[in-house]
Amino acid sequence: MKFKPIYPLFILLFLFTLVSNDSVAQTKPQVQLAILLDTSNSMDGLIDQAKSQLWKIVNELALTKRNGQSIDFHVGLYEYGKSSIAAEEGHLRQICALTTDLDKISEELFALTTNGGDEYCGQVIGAAVRGLKWSEDNDDLKIIFIAGNEPFTQGKVDYKTSCKEAIGRSIIVNTIFCGNYQEGIDTFWKDGADLADGKYINIDQNQQIVRIDAPQDSEIVVLGQQLNETYIAYGSVGKEYKERQNAQDMNAMALSPQVMAQRSVAKASAHYKNQQWDLVDAEKTGAVSVESLDEEALPEEMKEMDKQERKAYLEDMSQKRRKIQKHINRLNKERRQFIADQLKNSSENTLDTAMLNMIREQAKEKNYTFEDQSQ
Repeated sequence: MKFKPIYPLFILLFLFTLVSNDSVAQTKPQVQLAILLDTSNSMDGLIDQAKSQLWKIVNELALTKRNGQSIDFHVGLYEYGKSSIAAEEGHLRQICALTTDLDKISEELFALTTNGGDEYCGQVIGAAVRGLKWSEDNDDLKIIFIAGNEPFTQGKVDYKTSCKEAIGRSIIVNTIFCGNYQEGIDTFWKDGADLADGKYINIDQNQQIVRIDAPQDSEIVVLGQQLNETYIAYGSVGKEYKERQNAQDMNAMALSPQVMAQRSVAKASAHYKNQQWDLVDAEKTGAVSVESLDEEALPEEMKEMDKQERKAYLEDMSQKRRKIQKHINRLNKERRQFIADQLKNSSENTLDTAMLNMIREQAKEKNYTFEDQSQ
C-alpha cells in the first residue's frame, strides 16, 4: 500500500500558523484621529488653539486602553477654506496622512497660515474618508473632527453623502462650530454630526485659554530637555529630524511654559515614537539592528566604537530615557491633580475641551478606558 506524502499538509498548517500569529500581532487597539481645520481669514484663533493644545490632547489619549491593552495612536491633518489652494482642488489640502510622528504634526500646525476662501465641508470630509488609511476593524476608534464657521452646505459635494460614507466605514464625524450654538445648528453643523453618529458643539475660537502655573511645570520642562539628550540621530534624515524635535520644543516654549510641560509629558509617553530617525527607538522596535547598520548611517560619536560598545551605548541611553520618562510621569500625576483642583469651577469653551469631551464619551462606547499609567 502506498501512502500519499503529507508534507504539503504540514506546509499549509505552518503557513496558517504564521498568518494567524501575524493577525494576532495586528490586533492592538487603534485610535485614529483626523483633524480638519478651517484656515480661512477668520480662523487665526482656531489655529492658535490647535497649536497650543495638541500636546494636552495627546496626553489624554496616552491614558487610553482597551481590555487592559495600550493603544496605537495616529493623527492626520487637513486644512480647508483657503483661497490660495485652487478651487478645483476644493480649497483643501491633506497636510499629513495618519501618522505617529507627532513632531511632524506640531511642525505643520505652526506653519499654518490663513486667508479667505470658500469652506467646502462635505468635500474635505469625503477627502479624509477616502484619502486616509483607516483601520478596517470596526472596534477601533476612528474619528474625524471638523472645525469651522461657515455653512456646512457649501460646495458641490453634499455633506450628507460624505457623512454617511464615513459612518458606513465606522468613522465618526464630530463637528465643532466656531460661533453661536444656534447658528451652528441653523447652518447644518449639527445635522452633519447626527448623520455620522458624532457630536456637535460650538466653541469660541478667540477665547483665551486658561494657563495654570503648576508647581511641577519647571521641573518637567527641564526633564523634557534632558530627554532630548537620549535621542541618537541616525541615517540620512536623522540630523533633520533631531533639529525638528528641538524646533518643536522651542515652538511650545514660545507659547508658554505650560505648553512646554505638556509637550514634555507627551515625549514621556508611549505615543512619542521616533524609530525612523532615533536609534534607541529603532533598535527597541526592531526597525533596525545597530550591529548590521552601515557605519555611514551611524552618528559621529558611535563610529569609533566596536559592536559591543555600540550596544552598550544604546542600552545606556535607553535606561536613561526610561528613568527620565518615569520621573516625568510621576510628576505629571501630581500636575494633573493640581490642575483638576484649580479647574473645578471652570467652564472653558475651547478646542481641546470640546475634542477631549467627545473623545472620552465615544471611546467609552467602544469599551475604551482612561487609566493613569504613571508609577
